[in-house]
Amino acid sequence: MKSMVNQQPPVTLPLADCSVCPYRSKTLLVGRCMPGDTCITAESGRQIDRFFRVNPVYAIRYLTDPFWERRAIAVRYAPLKELEALINDDDEVVRRAVAYRLPVPKLPQMLNDQDREVRITVADRIEESYLEQFATDPDYFVRMTVVKRLSPGRLFRFIKDEDMQVRKRVAERLPVISLGLMMYDPSPDVRRIIADRMPPENAVALLEDNDWVVRYTAALKVEPSQLTSLRNDPEPDVRELVEKRLNSINNQGMEHD
Repeated sequence: MKSMVNQQPPVTLPLADCSVCPYRSKTLLVGRCMPGDTCITAESGRQIDRFFRVNPVYAIRYLTDPFWERRAIAVRYAPLKELEALINDDDEVVRRAVAYRLPVPKLPQMLNDQDREVRITVADRIEESYLEQFATDPDYFVRMTVVKRLSPGRLFRFIKDEDMQVRKRVAERLPVISLGLMMYDPSPDVRRIIADRMPPENAVALLEDNDWVVRYTAALKVEPSQLTSLRNDPEPDVRELVEKRLNSINNQGMEHD
């Protein structure tokens, strides 16, 4: 007797009524659609996508369809020149699809979209000259997308951003000569990045940081002669590193004698 344990019920695919489909005498007869698999009338995203993949010429007809998912999928296959009409579509998923495909020169029309995912997509694709218009966007991920794309020399306005993740990205891309501007950032995660990127002569200032990982990172870089103040550091790993680096200098001196 077969065990019934862990047996899943069979998946029932949504089937549309082919008798009401306007393409029943076209795509169905020539095998370009199939009930339960490749279908434009079923309310199934996968079936709709398969239909447009096989029959992209029909996508333009569904850009005004009442079903939001049918419109959103049609956007993926419709001619680019038709997409501008959907910039203000009622559904955010449709607008996201538009933002992903709309020709770049048309994207400024979507700068102020209410949906964060739309703005993220726009910020990821729009010409760099428009990026700073997102500098005060209320969503941190939009601002982070901007920081990833802007040239390093234009990142200064984001140094004091309210979100730590944005500032971390700034710390990773800011010109080395300007890293001192973030040396006292309130987040130790940001200061660790600064310590790692700073040249040795500037990293000395971080040997007194209140975060032991920042001190450890700085201690790896600076000249050993700068490390004596850390011999009594409260963190064992820092003390061990300091002693190891100081001893290496002493050993080198003995070899030269």
